[in-house]
Amino acid sequence: MKSWGTGLVLVAAVMLAAVPARAIERFRMTIFDTSDTVRRAVRAASLLDAANEAGTRDAQEIFAAARADYENILGALYGQARYGATISILLDGREASEIPLTSVPATIRSVQVRVDAGPRYRFGSVAIAPLAPGFSLPDTFAPGAEAGTAEISAARDAALRGWFEAGRALAETTSERFVADHARATLDARMRIEPGPLTYFGAMRQVGQSDVRAERIEEIAGFPTGKLITPEEEEQVIDRLRRTGTFSSVLLTRGDDLQPGSRLNYDLEVIDQQPRRLGFGIELSSTDGLALSGMWMHRNLLGGAENLRIDGEVAGIGGLTGGTDYSVGVRLTRPATLSPNNDAFAFAETTFVEEPDYEATSLALGIGLTRRFSDTLTGEASLRFVVSEEEDDLGMSTYRFIGLPISIAREGRDDTLDPTRGTYFEAEFEPYLGLKGTENGLRFAGDARAYYPLGERFVVAGRAQLGTVFGPDLDEIPNRFRLYSGGGGTVRGQDYQSLGVDLGGGVESGGKSFAAIAAELRTKVTDNISVVGFYDMGFVSEDSLFSGTGQSHAGAGLGLRYNTGIGPIRFDLAVPVDGPGTPADFYAYIGIGQAF
Repeated sequence: MKSWGTGLVLVAAVMLAAVPARAIERFRMTIFDTSDTVRRAVRAASLLDAANEAGTRDAQEIFAAARADYENILGALYGQARYGATISILLDGREASEIPLTSVPATIRSVQVRVDAGPRYRFGSVAIAPLAPGFSLPDTFAPGAEAGTAEISAARDAALRGWFEAGRALAETTSERFVADHARATLDARMRIEPGPLTYFGAMRQVGQSDVRAERIEEIAGFPTGKLITPEEEEQVIDRLRRTGTFSSVLLTRGDDLQPGSRLNYDLEVIDQQPRRLGFGIELSSTDGLALSGMWMHRNLLGGAENLRIDGEVAGIGGLTGGTDYSVGVRLTRPATLSPNNDAFAFAETTFVEEPDYEATSLALGIGLTRRFSDTLTGEASLRFVVSEEEDDLGMSTYRFIGLPISIAREGRDDTLDPTRGTYFEAEFEPYLGLKGTENGLRFAGDARAYYPLGERFVVAGRAQLGTVFGPDLDEIPNRFRLYSGGGGTVRGQDYQSLGVDLGGGVESGGKSFAAIAAELRTKVTDNISVVGFYDMGFVSEDSLFSGTGQSHAGAGLGLRYNTGIGPIRFDLAVPVDGPGTPADFYAYIGIGQAF
């Protein structure tokens, strides 16, 4: 029994020896500075503060964190332009920096951190040379400006990018000198740059694996071998590959070794997206009713990043827009056709629409080309054949025509779903050849939008729409080309397509010309909630370019927006304020994204 008890004591002693020493009963951090930004930066950089929050009590870990915190906190203070700081870290009353590494305490019961941030330093004299022709340093790197390390890094990076944009991709800083004048609380900063030679694109090597054929990746990338290297050219290679939607990641890495002819070689690595994607959508309006949509996509159908997309929609369910509409469309897109900036496409679409003034069943087949001129400017041209069986108050009609729609769009908004500044413009011209039921004609549609912030809480938004048709008489134009106003896409607070023209004998129809304007004042109440006041007005004329008589109407209302992170949920209430037949009804509109 005695030997058994002795064994228990020995086992307990071994187990206790293996348990980490536990102490740190008191933790205190004192920061002598009135700036909340400085205080947050120090706490965010401190490993001791993080260890205390996590409940860490191991003496070895606390000691290591204390030794590292001198440099961590000092770096955070440099970032806040504080170069005269004093830092003291006491472990059980002893300065952590004076404790030998070979004499780590077995227990640490008290930790005291005292930080005197000191004054905020400003730049005295500054210089970065040489600079690229026509390049000037940012205003944040100038005598009198706050001298934080972020401002220094930004100035250095900007100067190097200036040389990069001038075609010198190997530019580098060769020396840096910083002198702090503690009596005056200023920092002198001088940097020397070696621009290096003009550099040109060499060869591109594909690394890694992809289900897209290597020759197609090269065609899509449009790698500009032999051209002067600039950031814009590099970004275009990456953007062309990303725009296909086939790749989840695109990494273009420039080599450092200069090849003959001052060329630099690159490595390209792409990671494929999942090839198939399924999506659904829903939108609800008190006038338009419920709309359900779905799509299926294959991102790499034939191994060349071809995109096959099938869309289906059922709209107008339970609405006041005439009836339920159906559509199914198929579109095959091939990137990098004839040029890296061109996408070729072929499409087929069949639709059935039941509008207030007519019903139509149509089929459209076509081919076309999309051209990306720049990051913001895109054009598209296609050739399509359309056949449509339509019934209206004049009876049954069959229309067949060949159209050549040509469109151009400029995207200058900061956010497509919730813009706060910038502009957007789109215009489409379609000359068409009438084969049956209609004469030759030309239609035009334009849409312009602008956004202007007023401070941090208000945004003024405006939209103008314009459409007109030239050529045939109004009753010979396919109903799909006749122009109406009213509803969520034109004038909120008015019935869907309620404004058209009277052909006589009680026959209502769309017009040959249409214009609408909309204005909104968006006010942010909280980070996630905004309220909107809006006014919409529309006009429809029976002749081209508004040369004949016409009618107008208007609506106004209030809206609520809730920011989801990927776009606002929209809820609008509108009433009619002007126009023929304006009963005092409320109209509700619900959707994702702003109204325009």
